[in-house]
Amino acid sequence: MNSAITTCEHPNPLRCDGVISSHEGDQGSKKDGQLKSPSSSHMAYGILDIPPWYLCIFLGIQHFLTALGGLVAIPLILAKDLCLQHDPLTQSYLISTIFFVSGICTLLQVFLGIRLPILQGGTFAFLGPSLAMLSLPTWKCPAWTLNASQVNTSSPEFTEEWQKRIRERGDGVLSSHEGDQGSKKDGQLKSSSSSHLAYGILDIPPWYLCIFLGIQHFLTALGGLVAVPLILAKDLCLQHDPLTQSYLISTIFFVSGICTLLQVFLGIRLPILQGGTFAFLGPSLAMLSLPTWKCPTWTLNASQVNTSSPEFTEEWQKRIREQRGDGVLSSHEDDQGSKKDGQLKSSSSSHMAYGILDIPPWYLCIFLGIQHFLTALGGLVAVPLILAKDLCLQHDPLTQSYLISTTFFVSGICTLLQVLLGIRLPILQGGTFAFLGPSLAMLSLPTWKCPEWTLNASQVNTSSPEFTEEWQKRIRELQGAVLVASCVQMLVGFSGLIGFLMRFIGPLTIAPTISLMALPLFDPAGDDAGIHWGIAATTIFLIVLFSQYLKNIAVPVPVYGREKKSHTSKFYLFQIFPVLLGLCISWLLCFVLTVTDALPSAPTAYGYLARTDTKGSVLSQAPWFRFPYPGQWGFPTVSLAGVFGIIAGVISSVVESIGDYHACARLVGVPPPPKHAINRGIGIEGLGCLLAGAWGTGNGTTSYSQNVGALGITRVGSRMVIVAAGCVLLLMGIFGKIGAAFVTIPAPVVGGMFLVMFGVITAVGISNLQYVDLNSSRNLFIFGFSIFCGLAIPNWVNKNPERLHTGILQLDQVIQVLLTTGMFVGGFLGFLLDNTIPGSLEERGLLAWNQIQEESEETTKALEVYGLPWGIGTRFCTSSCAQYLPFWPREGEVGVRQLSLCPGDSEEGPRSATDTRM
Repeated sequence: MNSAITTCEHPNPLRCDGVISSHEGDQGSKKDGQLKSPSSSHMAYGILDIPPWYLCIFLGIQHFLTALGGLVAIPLILAKDLCLQHDPLTQSYLISTIFFVSGICTLLQVFLGIRLPILQGGTFAFLGPSLAMLSLPTWKCPAWTLNASQVNTSSPEFTEEWQKRIRERGDGVLSSHEGDQGSKKDGQLKSSSSSHLAYGILDIPPWYLCIFLGIQHFLTALGGLVAVPLILAKDLCLQHDPLTQSYLISTIFFVSGICTLLQVFLGIRLPILQGGTFAFLGPSLAMLSLPTWKCPTWTLNASQVNTSSPEFTEEWQKRIREQRGDGVLSSHEDDQGSKKDGQLKSSSSSHMAYGILDIPPWYLCIFLGIQHFLTALGGLVAVPLILAKDLCLQHDPLTQSYLISTTFFVSGICTLLQVLLGIRLPILQGGTFAFLGPSLAMLSLPTWKCPEWTLNASQVNTSSPEFTEEWQKRIRELQGAVLVASCVQMLVGFSGLIGFLMRFIGPLTIAPTISLMALPLFDPAGDDAGIHWGIAATTIFLIVLFSQYLKNIAVPVPVYGREKKSHTSKFYLFQIFPVLLGLCISWLLCFVLTVTDALPSAPTAYGYLARTDTKGSVLSQAPWFRFPYPGQWGFPTVSLAGVFGIIAGVISSVVESIGDYHACARLVGVPPPPKHAINRGIGIEGLGCLLAGAWGTGNGTTSYSQNVGALGITRVGSRMVIVAAGCVLLLMGIFGKIGAAFVTIPAPVVGGMFLVMFGVITAVGISNLQYVDLNSSRNLFIFGFSIFCGLAIPNWVNKNPERLHTGILQLDQVIQVLLTTGMFVGGFLGFLLDNTIPGSLEERGLLAWNQIQEESEETTKALEVYGLPWGIGTRFCTSSCAQYLPFWPREGEVGVRQLSLCPGDSEEGPRSATDTRM
């Protein structure tokens, strides 16, 4: 073996150690009386090979270090429930015992058990039951053991306290396993939980062991890591270029390391090493064998190959680019769309029942608009209800209904402005949770805390002038802050500042921003659904059933027409109305269960809020007609604390809206929004916040992510449907009884709908990564780190708000809002890292992203989607001065056709899925 090492010229002497250089491992050979298994042909050392003694020691230490985290984690986790949190010495005894027992079990397993190279250690499978048992009243730690000053770790009382718990834990293991996993010795149970791994999955070995064990895993995977690029070398025309082969091998090592970390930390989270896959090898070789990609004859002759020449470099690089999928863009004609008659026909739009420029029949527009209203209902109603307590309105449901009606009305106006003059994508506007944090923070100041008498229902006279002034002066303060902050948002949008920043915002910024819109919402969605999981599960089942399983089933419906009188036509009901059908059926089910008293009537009982009569007072007290108007609560007031807090909310809202724009464009199958459209959209949202402040909703407006998710489920992306939804919102704000009726939708129905919607939004965010090179460790790091911090940092800040106190109240509020907004944290980190870590435009996805952006601005489809309506910019307002406005379409982007709200006037417009129409 020593001669093989010294004479081998392969760059990896360990791998040449009789594995590749001698090829003895191909069929198996005898060496020192042992069979060298052919399965080890890709391993540095096969299962039957015996490395030199010094390698065995170092590789063994490496495995020990790899398992150290799991071995140490279990006793440390158990320490608190064993009353040992103040006794580190005994904790160290437990860790040493696990080391010792794991070593014995590992030797037994390797020599007498499965006989595979598997290390044994403590198991987390026993940890849950152990903690559950120790949480019983019988085994809860006495109060004196929780106080470090009262604990004498050498006293018999303390020793007996923790030992009786560990003895109980051992007895339970034995009783449940009948001696299969443990045994008693001297009255003590030898726990079998350590019989599998020297280090469990959560154990952390010492750093030096981690290094050696990591090297061992690297050597174990070395064969597979090296084999893939070596096999590909010939078809990549690299058989005479060992230097580039080494570069490929180094790249695989590097990327595999990043992928391993992502998999272990964010993926399956099992100790599984990632590396090159042979699953891609077959298709890759098949593609490279096509006539287009066959290597030229001169590359096969070593004497004719100049590995440093540009011609040779281009030969192998164009093949690896094709393999790598550099082309998300090169294959863009298949993946994203194709040109037809000068128009971009997005493939995603081919799956839409109605595209963005299609106009469904008026009755469908009404029902689809109501569906969007119902989808947004949870957010629209939640904001004023959450604010009610801090506005001293918890005992005044009538005023709460007025706030809800005002929110409906203003949201309808803002939706129409956004769809007709703003971004012009089918995005519904509504109350924003980004303003909620600073609003509650401001109302929690001593100046604005509610008086004690307003907290007692028996002392509150809701019609008295004193009570009216109490809540109105608070909402006027919120109005003033929103009005000032909205001017900042309008300035950011209409000045073109956000459009300028868009050149630095790519997929690695948009992807975590969109994903983190939905991921942190699992908490409120789960809380609503958890009010009654049976109702929530029914809602989820119905939406999934209609949108996924029954979407292609046509329902015959009666139709009356001029040419054909009474006849039936096929209509894809389930594809177009999955959310509306699911909500209505679940709502009806709740009504039936309420009438029959199947749901509990006690307010404290589980499932009480699933009843439809819990908000009956709102329905009975709300007037039939009420027209909201600006200044209905009085003249707004302004304070510095409120303005700074709401401005922080504006930043989060802008980032969220940009993500919504791109998500919406992807779902409805249109080109990404150009800069002028984004500028206009953000500016119109600022105008919407200005109107919300003027009308007195106590909040602002923003794009609704749940309605963007509804587009992907219903597959109806028509702009006119959102126009209808805006009109429905206006009507709901005027007809108080109808709006109050929708408020009675039970919370678990809304929660079940959110679980489906937010899942779609998360997937849409991740899909933006198709533009970037996912083989790049740089990109994997940026996305993974941004997502993880977007979840971890807000969670920590919410749990430890006092750690961020600077002594300046306004600054504290700004920091609090920014760091508790996951989409801001993840989007900011993605933006910062993507623009500071070196990387090519191609690697970052900006090449494909910008090219698609440029194509989107040149196509007629983009002009119809994002251009101003009613001929503005084509027939009217065509002054050359207007072209310099940041929110105005550039002269080169304006087509000859009139941009109208109704595409039916054009000669040829997109007609998708016409078979779904009546």
